[in-house]
Amino acid sequence: MDLLEKAVLNGEKANLEELIAAIPYAQFIGMKVEKKGSELTTLLPFSHDIIGNPMLPALHGGVIGAFLETTAMMQLIDISDGIYLPKTIDLTIDYLRSGKPKDTFARARVTKHGRRVANVHVEAWQDDKEKPIAAAHGHFLLKPSQDDNA
Repeated sequence: MDLLEKAVLNGEKANLEELIAAIPYAQFIGMKVEKKGSELTTLLPFSHDIIGNPMLPALHGGVIGAFLETTAMMQLIDISDGIYLPKTIDLTIDYLRSGKPKDTFARARVTKHGRRVANVHVEAWQDDKEKPIAAAHGHFLLKPSQDDNA
């Protein structure tokens, strides 16, 4: 991605707000990223467009899943100096509670960061961080192999 490559060439960290703005789906759901110190938090502001079950009402599970996956990727980009966007190898999502029609937050924790693959755990919550509405565990490819460049 040009934004990552430009940042690395200038000896800077990638601007996560610019990266989020460059992802059409993240724009559609209104996702935002905030970094205070070394802690990265993503925000999914409530919108009627992201309701999946209007009878409850509850957030759409696919929106929550994409929010968790993008949070994991933003965390990996933030801690790495690479020019490649992480690619999802696999992602398992646990839906723990119904997502209410309100703002949702998420944080990711990198549990293993190898040369080529990273493992990430993400939790999303609304009112109480100790009561997550969803959690995800994923494996991400950090850079392509030499064979992939041929």
